[in-house]
Amino acid sequence: MDYEEMKRELSRRLKKSRYEHSLGVADTSAFLARRFGEDEARARLAGLLHDCAREFPNEAMRAEADARGIKYGAVEESMPLLLHAPLGASVARERYGADDEGVLRAIARHTVGGASMTALDKIVYFADMVEPTRDYPGVEELRRLAREASLDEMTLAGLTRSIAFVLEKGHLIHPDTVLARNELLLAGKSFRGASGEAR
Repeated sequence: MDYEEMKRELSRRLKKSRYEHSLGVADTSAFLARRFGEDEARARLAGLLHDCAREFPNEAMRAEADARGIKYGAVEESMPLLLHAPLGASVARERYGADDEGVLRAIARHTVGGASMTALDKIVYFADMVEPTRDYPGVEELRRLAREASLDEMTLAGLTRSIAFVLEKGHLIHPDTVLARNELLLAGKSFRGASGEAR
């Protein structure tokens, strides 16, 4: 499939609001890729397909993951919606013909992040948070970071916001999100003040 064919197929399989969100993530990913010197076409593709597995109802996520041999832990067992990210990587390959491993990895990590995130991983993760249809307290500040901050500063803010949101809701925090945030803090001396506290 070429990109336009993927868009048509996706529009048939997702509800209208989810499809419009996917277009927004595609455009925002391309913008961030351009800003940070990454490949725009790869970012746009990952953004377009990042939610392709949302065609499945929440209660079917575990069965769909099991059918594809996708391993998951107790957090996904409790919150199966999280499986749409790794499941999406499989669906992007099997249904849409995506075969770029970096693109598939970014799709798989767009919800909770993970260790050693690539620039593309970070771009799609953050684009999902700030694309134009998103509307929640604090989104405008994150959008400002998308325009002004470094890639790692931006991603760190997104991971921090995600953890705070999950804490507010009283849900489980995925260990990959904590790992991704800790890696950025440990690697980024520019994020620390003189006292060693994260800013």
